[in-house]
Amino acid sequence: MIRALGLAVADLGNRRVLAIMLQAAAISLLVFIVLAGVLVWLLSGADPCAFAGVGSCPLDTGSGIAGAVVLTLLAAWFLYPAVAITVVTTFADRIARAVEERHYPEAAKEVRRTGTAEGLLMGLKSAGRLLLFNLVALPFYLLLLVTGVGPFILFVIVNGIAFGRDIGELAAARHGDRLSRRAWLKQTRAQQHFIGLVVSVLFLVPFANLLAPVIGTAAGIHLFNGSFWGMNPDKRRVAAQESRNSAAGVGNRRKADLPRPRG
Repeated sequence: MIRALGLAVADLGNRRVLAIMLQAAAISLLVFIVLAGVLVWLLSGADPCAFAGVGSCPLDTGSGIAGAVVLTLLAAWFLYPAVAITVVTTFADRIARAVEERHYPEAAKEVRRTGTAEGLLMGLKSAGRLLLFNLVALPFYLLLLVTGVGPFILFVIVNGIAFGRDIGELAAARHGDRLSRRAWLKQTRAQQHFIGLVVSVLFLVPFANLLAPVIGTAAGIHLFNGSFWGMNPDKRRVAAQESRNSAAGVGNRRKADLPRPRG
């Protein structure tokens, strides 16, 4: 996993990866610029006191802009990882092609292409999972504010778990059959979560947070190709067969648990 992260950082020098990263960062930032503009429009001239039923205190344009900036920054803290992972996942197939054609040309010949629509769907699922995890953790974020560093530590843990899962699934989506991918995901769960934790830390660092989703995606691709496609074909078949046997065993146990008809 250290090797995978090192190679992912080095891949930022790849023109194709760099171009995708800049596009993804620009789109992610544009989302929040649009959000800020909408908030300025909503807040300028608004009367929060009247809304609360305690008199009148309409906001001027300057106050509306200030409020919009504060709300956008808060939204960026909470939503940027979800927005960024959605955008990058849409480009995941292009990132994977750039990385695999450079480092793993043999694996690149055996891919199952995932188009933009499938990438967007995976991204929306990832974003939904991130938002759900963070909404569940929100009360704990607030409770830990008194510690100073508590919310940051919790952010890294919560998002690291979610990112790790997403990174693994993105990397495996282009290769092998479903059972083989499931076997690999199970075998490398700890490595995936470690990469996810590193990506979460990067999201807390200004400017590095623009690189984080691409580094995570590329690291997942290196982890997959280095651990799974680095095995010989016999080991790959054994891994897939073990997964099939496990699935068959569960199915047989369920059938055995069904009530038998009386004669």
